[in-house]
Amino acid sequence: MKTEKTITGEVDPDVLAYTVGDDPVLDRSLVLWDCLGTAAHVTMLSEMPVDPPVVTKDEAARVRAALAAVARDPSFEVREQDQDVHMAVETRLTDELGDLGRKIHTGRSRNDQVAVDVRLHIKDELLGVEGEVCDLAAALVAFGRAHDRVPLVGRTHLQPAMPSSVGVWATGHAEMILDQLANLEAAYKINDMCPLGSAAGYGVPLPLDRQRTSDLLGFARPLHNVFGASMARGEDEAALLSALAQLMAALSRLAEDMILFSMPEFAYFKLPRAYCTGSSIMPQKYNPDVLELVRSKTAQVLGLQTAALSLLHAMPGGYNRDLQDCKGLYMKGLSIARATLRILAKMVQGMEIDEAALRAGFIPGVFATDAALRQVAAGVPWRTAYHDVRDHLERLSTEDPDAAVAAKTHMGATAGLDYEGYEARIASCRAAASARSEAFQARISELLPS
Repeated sequence: MKTEKTITGEVDPDVLAYTVGDDPVLDRSLVLWDCLGTAAHVTMLSEMPVDPPVVTKDEAARVRAALAAVARDPSFEVREQDQDVHMAVETRLTDELGDLGRKIHTGRSRNDQVAVDVRLHIKDELLGVEGEVCDLAAALVAFGRAHDRVPLVGRTHLQPAMPSSVGVWATGHAEMILDQLANLEAAYKINDMCPLGSAAGYGVPLPLDRQRTSDLLGFARPLHNVFGASMARGEDEAALLSALAQLMAALSRLAEDMILFSMPEFAYFKLPRAYCTGSSIMPQKYNPDVLELVRSKTAQVLGLQTAALSLLHAMPGGYNRDLQDCKGLYMKGLSIARATLRILAKMVQGMEIDEAALRAGFIPGVFATDAALRQVAAGVPWRTAYHDVRDHLERLSTEDPDAAVAAKTHMGATAGLDYEGYEARIASCRAAASARSEAFQARISELLPS
């Protein structure tokens, strides 16, 4: 029987291909993080109170230098026979450092190794997502400020409802998108715990200092229970995908509004032509393909979330190989969400309004609620005013959209938008993400010096 040699033994080639799956491609994204986790682990091993030491401090420094070279090597590959990034890095270090390279896996399993790689990768990506959420929200707030009190028909059930404004529309979407930072932050906190040292989920008979490796890697704390640390694999990725799914749902609603309001029947907004595509047969067409794909990609992320939760729901405790498939799910979800945030920010920045079309959308019935409330302010019971206005809509033909917009001065209404508050909130979120990113990069530089 033909077999393929791997670092862990001989295996049937078909079995190798089936079990390795997409890891040689996906694990390229984990090379830096695997090197970082290993650098922290060997540092801790060199400090472990055993005699003789598993790894000396000088040896740990040599390993860290070799890891830094791997992390910065653009030609470094994960081959199928390596199985994954962990074995690829270990093979490189063994080739370069001999027996010292064979020591780096002491006290570890690939279970806690991949878990820490994934958490480091997610932490870095989430900080990027938060910054991109701020970029899109800032673009929407700027769009709203530029066209603050331009009247826009507010709609319910897609039917004309009440006077609104471009400012309310834009900042409403901005606020809904900014609110998704709470879900992303929850995913960040779940992710910000270190599983390293849990090994295969049952610990090892060595005096590992798990707090030390957690601190070296910049985690908030270690995952305490070794069995729980093993089971947290997959749950972490599912929590991330849940946050991304809710974010994408908010982005999809923005995209749908932009599609509707740029239709000729509305013509409120003009999409930048550089972000539209033409037709192979109709010369006049400029299609909102990008925005349509936002809807499609939202469905994909919702599917990825469902796939991750479905993968976990009947899994027994401890590590199971099913968890390998969570890697591709969360990586694809991150890629889709980040690309969507970036493209929508560009589209909003390039979007224009047609003020004449916006004003033309006002019909008498749009002012009905405002007119009824004016009667209430004069002492008429609400229901009496409601019926009187409904029965005489023709009296509203001279209503002024600008006056209606100016009349709503309470918090968050057409004349009560706090742009400075939005901008301050965005700046605060940016600063927090930037500070955490800088601290994280400092950890990388300390463990993997250039």
